[in-house]
Amino acid sequence: MPLFFFIPSTPTGTTMKPIKTLLLALIATFSLGALAQEAAIRKNLTERLPNLPKIDEIRKTPMEGVYEVRVNHSELFYTDAEGNYLIQGTMIDTKARVDLTEQRLEKLTAIAFKDLPLKDAFTVVRGNGKRQMAVFEDPNCGYCKRFERDLLKIDNVTVHVLLYPILSADSGEKSRNIWCAKDKGKTFIDWMVNDVTPPAAKCDAAAVARNFEFGKKARITGTPTIIFADGSRVPGAIGADRVEKLLSEAKP
Repeated sequence: MPLFFFIPSTPTGTTMKPIKTLLLALIATFSLGALAQEAAIRKNLTERLPNLPKIDEIRKTPMEGVYEVRVNHSELFYTDAEGNYLIQGTMIDTKARVDLTEQRLEKLTAIAFKDLPLKDAFTVVRGNGKRQMAVFEDPNCGYCKRFERDLLKIDNVTVHVLLYPILSADSGEKSRNIWCAKDKGKTFIDWMVNDVTPPAAKCDAAAVARNFEFGKKARITGTPTIIFADGSRVPGAIGADRVEKLLSEAKP
């Protein structure tokens, strides 16, 4: 139930300090109540579900009496005010027709372009290379190969390729061979577009492992996953026309 405070008018020169003090006290009381509620939920869930990952955050949802429980940075559950029940699923605002869970996950997993591990990427530059985009790709991903063929039609772009071997052990081997190649970009394109198998190569390929860990934290679950300069994120292969549109719209 919403709370309303009536503040009476006072004669000129009358101090408002007592009323302000009362309001601050009431606000503090409600804040302490919210903290106590969160503590109770955290305590009950932790004690009753010892295998539940460490709780990162508990927050109220728009649904009365339902709280969001966030673990592993961006994994969401829902619970009641006492932590008696735990639900894993999607919360939808039927009136606004909005998937609130998806909306929240998009916010939690948003990646600013400047925060990408570009030191662990290699670049493919076409034309003047002024426009920027980054792509997480598995070398054995058929959709990635189709995407790379479409990218050949795009000019004046720098593509930062982050090898992301999630499909098989062979994906890891191919990623290492590409990363360790003398010309990473050429070896990658030769394989993705022309089916020329990357020759065996050895070097420090820790960058590939770091990409894998970064992708897990950022909930990158499929390839290709494309990040544009404005931070917009597109999962899956898209055609050259849409890439061109998104590149033109993206403003870092």
